[in-house]
Amino acid sequence: MSDNAGTEGPSKELVSFAGYLYSPDKSGLRAREGVLNGRRVQFFKGKSAINALVKAEDGKKAKVSCREEAIEWVQDLLDFQLIVRCDRVGEGSKQLRVNPMQNFDEEAYYAWLYEGSQIMVILGGIGVVAVVLAGVMFPLWPSVLRNGTWYLSMLALGLLGLLFGIAIVRLIIYVISLAVAPQGLWIFPNLFEDVGFIESFIPLYGWDAPKGTGAGNGTAAALSTDSGSDQKKTE
Repeated sequence: MSDNAGTEGPSKELVSFAGYLYSPDKSGLRAREGVLNGRRVQFFKGKSAINALVKAEDGKKAKVSCREEAIEWVQDLLDFQLIVRCDRVGEGSKQLRVNPMQNFDEEAYYAWLYEGSQIMVILGGIGVVAVVLAGVMFPLWPSVLRNGTWYLSMLALGLLGLLFGIAIVRLIIYVISLAVAPQGLWIFPNLFEDVGFIESFIPLYGWDAPKGTGAGNGTAAALSTDSGSDQKKTE
């Protein structure tokens, strides 16, 4: 398969195969992160690649029919320098070095030189350039667009200011409540938690978790009280 490795680039079929193996969602091959010549790379074990290629999952047909065919494909990846055989520098180390023997061995490690499709990188670069140009040409925008942009920016600043205002007010209320109650009172206890936008404002208030309950360090994340239970506590 690799007779023309020294004179021609990889075929489209081989590049497509590399893309399949490179994507863990398609092939199931989970690569690890390492450092090769000062550069971060993804590397995998030869046996893992072969197993991924011959395995049939979820009713899907295996990529190749046998291990021998899989080995030929991976050897082609080596011949066209889409992957490179490497050794670990020390047991369990992430540091890698190139092995002078660039043949396939199931027990050896291989680092990806192929970086996958560059379409998203190109589109991202075009998008950045477009945004910069749009900003530079802002004085030339139609008055309707300029006015709309100004109103949107004011709205965004207003929402940001409101968020900071709520954060300051809830902190002041919490400090004051500590002086009159053993547990602090939080307004919008889930405001800065990893929840949806609506859930950030539910419940309206909640008491700080009692010490020694194993509920964390007493932050709003430890609160799971609703308005009804809070009312009982205040009574």
